[in-house]
Amino acid sequence: MRNIQKVAEPRSLTQHRCNTNSNYENYAEKDDLRKSLVSEQRGICCYCMQRIRPNLDSMKIEHWQCQDKYPTQQLDYDNLLGACLGGKGKSKRDQHCDTSKGNDDISFNPADPLHDVESKLQFLGDGTIQSSDLQFNQEINDVLNLNSSLLTRNRKAVLITLQQSFMRGNPSKIAIEKELRKWNGDDGGDLEPFCQVVIYYLRKKLRKMI
Repeated sequence: MRNIQKVAEPRSLTQHRCNTNSNYENYAEKDDLRKSLVSEQRGICCYCMQRIRPNLDSMKIEHWQCQDKYPTQQLDYDNLLGACLGGKGKSKRDQHCDTSKGNDDISFNPADPLHDVESKLQFLGDGTIQSSDLQFNQEINDVLNLNSSLLTRNRKAVLITLQQSFMRGNPSKIAIEKELRKWNGDDGGDLEPFCQVVIYYLRKKLRKMI
């Protein structure tokens, strides 16, 4: 999970909200919404950071505050996120992100700048993710299931690959800063899946070099 900077909502969503009896279900231009969400999230899931694409076979439109409990938020663009399929159709223990979350609440929205989720998360060397906020840490595990075996294994693999390639050459501070900019997507393109694992690791390395 990393902070998401929201952009202007699709015009079709703005227009739909002005219609009489408008709701999420009768919003016909969901492709516009998928494209906008995937673009602003730079091609990764809002929760686990796997690759997503703007189509039904790759992603779900997530309501951070679910439609059932918060109907007035169903067309609020700030409440909408792009999530991966999250193991849809698999056993409960293998589900994650929105598929696992369902109608449950989580404390922090990655698209709310006041929540600043990046400051609340730590990525460990064994691939697990945790938070010093006890409530959020419980939600990471029990609501989003972000420490499922698949996700933990994938995060660890990304980190090991970096350590065995880039870090093996004992890079300088300048080289690490350049690598950090690449993983942070400073070029404006799509982010690499699980990028925040590497970003967290490289930032720790830089702090130790000061």
